Amino acid sequence: MSTLSHPPGNAVEGQSWSAQLLSREGLVVLAIGVMWLAVAVTAVWGGDMFFSGNDGNSSTLPSAVAVALFAFLGSWAGFKHGFSHHGKDEANRREDGS
Repeated sequence: MSTLSHPPGNAVEGQSWSAQLLSREGLVVLAIGVMWLAVAVTAVWGGDMFFSGNDGNSSTLPSAVAVALFAFLGSWAGFKHGFSHHGKDEANRREDGS
């Protein structure tokens, strides 16, 4: 005796590329990609940040370092909130009555 298995519930093989891009996960990936593109552009064409103290010491830091810090934090938050499905799970539990 044989049985048929159902495809996974989150399969998107029938969706077009534009529908996949406009999904929640697609928009998160797009936003994170744009953040890191900004880091790359700043690394190539951005200026430097100059710091000088009262004692005469000074230091220089590429501005891409600051942009990369915020891109990292934005990527972390994007992945955390963009790929979490807690809200969908709670809504499904309420509908199921459990």
